[in-house]
Amino acid sequence: MQRYFLEVSYKGTAFNGFQIQNNAVTIQSEVTKALQTFYRQPFELVGSSRTDAGVHALQNFFHFDVDETQIQINNKHLYRLNAIISPDIVFKNIFPVSADKHCRFNALSREYQYFIYQNKNPFLKSTAWYYPYSLDIDKLNKAAQILLSHTNFTSFSKKHTQVKTFNCTIEYAKWFVQNDCLVFNIKANRFLRGMVKSLVATMLKVGRNQITLNEWEKIIETKNCSHADFSAPANGLFLVAVNY
Repeated sequence: MQRYFLEVSYKGTAFNGFQIQNNAVTIQSEVTKALQTFYRQPFELVGSSRTDAGVHALQNFFHFDVDETQIQINNKHLYRLNAIISPDIVFKNIFPVSADKHCRFNALSREYQYFIYQNKNPFLKSTAWYYPYSLDIDKLNKAAQILLSHTNFTSFSKKHTQVKTFNCTIEYAKWFVQNDCLVFNIKANRFLRGMVKSLVATMLKVGRNQITLNEWEKIIETKNCSHADFSAPANGLFLVAVNY
């Protein structure tokens, strides 16, 4: 058996999340269907990063195993695969890896960006959060830097999340302006369910002077998700890179 990594990019607006579900259209279900249609063989895909419904990805990965006596796979097939899959999903690369390479467990870090626009713009409404309030970017960046001195992010994980630990090592966190958007960029070894959206929504309270930087840090330290804000919508969030 030969293992392959499949790199994909997608606009998540029309999908019910990443992972395959019964009676729902997801990224995994559409990718599986396209592969099985083209190669006329069953495929079992393992995903790298499970994005929620409405979340987008510039880069995400699957891996799968095939019997090369039955199927020959190469990048020459990308054009035809892209022709049969949803226009909101792009096959970017397919390449062989060693049999022990796991697209989820071997990832060293993941990077997300969250996009906000403050002036009404119909061209951004499906890929950014319209947030028409005055914000102090300097305070937002001070709040982002505080994250680097912490490892437990229980406060920013959705309830009933089944994980062994709420610890994450954040390598980078910064706010900046790009074109017509305010962008939050964060890179870490792992993320909890709902974590980036909650970080964004809660930090925006700092940027609006609704809470102080000291209060922001106390929210982190309480390890209690009832103190954080989970109101940031999915449409502004992008998984931008998975690093191996």
